[in-house]
Amino acid sequence: MYRSGTVMAWNVFRFCTALRGLGSIMILLVLGVVGVTYYAVVLTNYGPALFDGGLDTLTSFAVLLPFHGLLAMLLWSYFSVVFTDPGCVPPNWRPAIDEERGEIDPLTASDFSGVQTDQSNTKVRVCRKCNQLKPPRCHHCSVCGRCVLKMDHHCVWVVNCVGALNYKYFLLFLFYTFLETTLATISLLPQFIAFFSDGEIPGTPSSLATTFLAFVLNLAFALSVMGFLIMHISLVSANTTTIELLPLLSDQAYEKKTSPKWRYDLGKKKNFQQVFGTDKKYWLIPAYADEDLRRMPELQGLDYPSKPDLDAQEF
Repeated sequence: MYRSGTVMAWNVFRFCTALRGLGSIMILLVLGVVGVTYYAVVLTNYGPALFDGGLDTLTSFAVLLPFHGLLAMLLWSYFSVVFTDPGCVPPNWRPAIDEERGEIDPLTASDFSGVQTDQSNTKVRVCRKCNQLKPPRCHHCSVCGRCVLKMDHHCVWVVNCVGALNYKYFLLFLFYTFLETTLATISLLPQFIAFFSDGEIPGTPSSLATTFLAFVLNLAFALSVMGFLIMHISLVSANTTTIELLPLLSDQAYEKKTSPKWRYDLGKKKNFQQVFGTDKKYWLIPAYADEDLRRMPELQGLDYPSKPDLDAQEF
């Protein structure tokens, strides 16, 4: 992808530094939705039916077993995203070679005091806000106030940036949230339909209201998360991020190409492994195999393999 002139950058969080103040409010909101759903599915509807015997007991087991399993994976993935640093630039980091050119001019000592660089190198990127060199695919987050390795976006729901070191956990959070909310929606559908029937509905007014609210919330989350999940699956398959996607699409429209060439797109299998690792046992849990962490530098967010014929591509 080649561009000349001023590089256009659109930062949707430029005027949203107030997002830093959300903090634990968003975490409590997520836990609140989980609590309402748990109360409606387990305590109100399917938990008591475990002791009724017959088909009711079998149905309850069929709902509650996967419900608790998916809930455990959802919360594990969620808090892994929340508490895992997405990756920042190590102190005194220096590129080993000319890597890529971003939104900067050639480095000079007068512009960046204390940063020693080769002034003939015009492909080293520097963050003007942090006054430090930037590794490939690294971007500055205006909400966090720092550069993030392979930054995808700042997510208010996890109160954290999504970047190189927690992107897998974020994808698993979306995956398990979609499965959990879909299961909750289907399991509460008979009770929701009963609200509009003429027959008598068992339960107290508060339990009925909670069931109704849980159904609506889970249906809304299932539909919205499905869209995000599909989008991020396509990003992983192309080995790109949300931030990197917009310039790629702009160049595609400008050059009228059916598919833009991207230097980091090494094929779906290798692209997937750069996010989830090569050990299949770890693909569905928010963790990596030690062997992958040792031999895959891209999991550390500082170095990424690319196509040799596109190594001069700028971003």
